[in-house]
Amino acid sequence: MDDMVDVGCLMLATMTPELQKQHENMVAYEMIQNLKDIYEGQARQERYETSKALFQCKMSEGSPVGAHVIKMMGYIQTLEKLGFALNDELATDVILQSLPDSFIQFVMNFNMNEINKTLPQLLGMLRTAESNMKKGGSKSVLMVRVAKEKGKKVAKSMGSGKTKPKGKEALKPKGGVSKDGKCFHCGKTGHWKRNCPIYLEDVKKAKAVGASVSGTAHEKDSS
Repeated sequence: MDDMVDVGCLMLATMTPELQKQHENMVAYEMIQNLKDIYEGQARQERYETSKALFQCKMSEGSPVGAHVIKMMGYIQTLEKLGFALNDELATDVILQSLPDSFIQFVMNFNMNEINKTLPQLLGMLRTAESNMKKGGSKSVLMVRVAKEKGKKVAKSMGSGKTKPKGKEALKPKGGVSKDGKCFHCGKTGHWKRNCPIYLEDVKKAKAVGASVSGTAHEKDSS
């Protein structure tokens, strides 16, 4: 009885004035039962509201991932205080499921590699992934892969064609330019044979002479 009186006095000393008035005529056991009746229903309602907010929490596309994850971690900590703690794996799954489609590659890699992280470590990883996405990191990786695949295809197509000339044949000049850089027709430097004004003039004159000769022959045949 002495211990019960001491505990009752201690409980009353820690209560607010309103609760003291309600429990001043009760013993310790009666106080405990009355407090349970008052607050257990409230705790159950709080647990329901907190778990509902946690499982329905979804991050909108473009919003900062840090604020979103911190809010969800707050819900998880509240549930733990209410006596319904989530283990790290389940809490991680709930957070990953709340992310938008822009994080789908991150979630796939996380699950495929079976990464085990605490919630603060997961928060750091998500912030890093968000920073890389803003810089276009995922797009750059995709572009690099596409470029490599295209390069392989081009190399394969070149290998299936004609082989390049080797040795002296590879050094053989083409297009009417001599080895010392002079035009084959006039002997001057600075242009190709096909662009040589003297060569072009000679070709023009040859065509004119050929046309006149063919015309004369035609007149003879008709006469």
